[in-house]
Amino acid sequence: MATAGIVGSLRAPHEMSVWARIRHAERRQWWLWASAIAVTILLTVGMASFSYIFAESDPQVSFAFRDSLRGLFGLVFLFDLYTIYQQLQIHRIRRQLTEQEEMFRLITENADDLITVIDLDGRRLYTSPGYSKIFGYSADELVGTPIDEQIHPDDREAIHTVRLETFEKGSAPRQEYRFRQKDGEWHTLESNASPVRNQKGEIEKIVVVSRDITDRKLAEQMLRQRDDQLRQAQKMEAVGRLSGGIAHDFNNLLGVIIGYSESLEHQLSADDPLRKSAEQIRKAGERAAALTHQLLAFSRQQVLQPKILDLNAVVVDMGVMLRRLIGVDIELTTRLDSQLGRVKADQSQIEQVIVNLAVNARDAMAEGGSLVIETSNTYVDETLARGLPFLRPGPHILLTVSDTGTGMDLATQRHIFEPFFTTKSPGKGTGLGLATVYGVVKQSGGVVGVDSKPGKGSRFKIYLPQAESSVATPASDHVRAETSGGNDTILLVEDEEALLSLTAAVLTESGYTLLTARDGIQALEVARTFHQPIHLLLTDVAMPRMGGPALARHMADLRPGIRVLFMTGNAGRDSALETDLPASIEPLTKPFSHVALIKYVRQALDASEVEVSS
Repeated sequence: MATAGIVGSLRAPHEMSVWARIRHAERRQWWLWASAIAVTILLTVGMASFSYIFAESDPQVSFAFRDSLRGLFGLVFLFDLYTIYQQLQIHRIRRQLTEQEEMFRLITENADDLITVIDLDGRRLYTSPGYSKIFGYSADELVGTPIDEQIHPDDREAIHTVRLETFEKGSAPRQEYRFRQKDGEWHTLESNASPVRNQKGEIEKIVVVSRDITDRKLAEQMLRQRDDQLRQAQKMEAVGRLSGGIAHDFNNLLGVIIGYSESLEHQLSADDPLRKSAEQIRKAGERAAALTHQLLAFSRQQVLQPKILDLNAVVVDMGVMLRRLIGVDIELTTRLDSQLGRVKADQSQIEQVIVNLAVNARDAMAEGGSLVIETSNTYVDETLARGLPFLRPGPHILLTVSDTGTGMDLATQRHIFEPFFTTKSPGKGTGLGLATVYGVVKQSGGVVGVDSKPGKGSRFKIYLPQAESSVATPASDHVRAETSGGNDTILLVEDEEALLSLTAAVLTESGYTLLTARDGIQALEVARTFHQPIHLLLTDVAMPRMGGPALARHMADLRPGIRVLFMTGNAGRDSALETDLPASIEPLTKPFSHVALIKYVRQALDASEVEVSS
């Protein structure tokens, strides 16, 4: 009857319901039947009495009276036929109503929408079977209960306002709210409320039709996140190109500052007061060089030395250092997959990524907390790849760094990877830590994502492509090269005049014969006119008229067997030069010390001949 009641309630204002018409017809039918029976009994008794009285006194009167009674019985018979017709009509209406009830049941049990009817007090009078199929509640658990019980506390006030507005005005806008499943999970519903009026035109119920839009909301959220990440990536790409160009110019200048201050230190005695000044100039230049190095990492223009790595071994080896770094108030936990695959990356840069994330987590947990580093194998499917721009489907290694710190809101998360962006107080950070993480991971072919909420901590997820080889390259100490000079002839090509003079002076002091040029065109002229052997081409990568890679190719034809060593202020391996620099040639990154210069030159001269592609 509950379903039938709902069907009856879904009527136009002032219109009598089907069930009310049936009840009215049934009452009228009972009165008709009672009247027919009473009249029949009275007529029968009257006819018998009058027939007995008049039969002996006046037979003619008796016959006439009986004829009248027969006419009355005929009328009663017609009356009975009418009542039978009424009963058939009621039966037909009942059958139609039963068919409507069955149709309503089929609709409510199979519709994607959820239907509920509430009264003036906000209690449920009816709920469709969808509430049981989707949320796990039976009808007995919902009918008669307030609608607020399953609605999220933060959404109850809005739903209460919509209900009152519907009762007062007869209409209300669509509303989204969270509805609790029986197991505690929250779904998002979109509802539309329609008033139901009685015969007086008063609103006495509300029919609420709802739809579960949880999946749609999640898809919209993922799309928004992807759009935000894509816009952020595009912005980072532009900022990266700008910072890379700035770093290149800065490194040239810093090379001059560091080089000449180092020369002053060597020329001044230990007790000379100016030596301390020269030392401070050199150290300041080196700190500035460290900043530009981070800019290069962010802009993905640094030289990497990738090899097959076991991330578990990297994390374990860093354990002691990380515990000292984060302090005793923070608990460090590692969860490492024993079946972890391998990655191809630069070990020192991956270590820098972990250190930067650990420092960032430490600063977010001023009162202590927990830092968790996890590794695991994962397969990136199409759905996950769509959620993170530049992440390609396939097997990956997942490095996760989680903390229980202050967390970040969405507005902060949109800027955390930008260089020089920091939430710390002035003087407490450069804002390059997470920018470096972003650049290193991106240059290593990976993607970094962040999940954070204010007061809930942060979780950084780094996806690195799984390497095809399963054998990690053993770590080996770098062999220190001899820093002694030699008597070889070097062709030095550098467009920065001050750096050209300084580098030439350092190499000349080490015993080398120096030829110099300001660009590639001039260097080729020197090589053609110099008739003695040239053992090494030491050239900048980016120069006007002709850059270093093009010069190296021409020099390979002009001077077969010549060694090549590149110098660069942006590490040379950006997208414009990737195809030009031979993979086996490691550039000398500006700014460099005197020791590093002599070391690289000696290594280049002693190395096997490198084929430069033409």
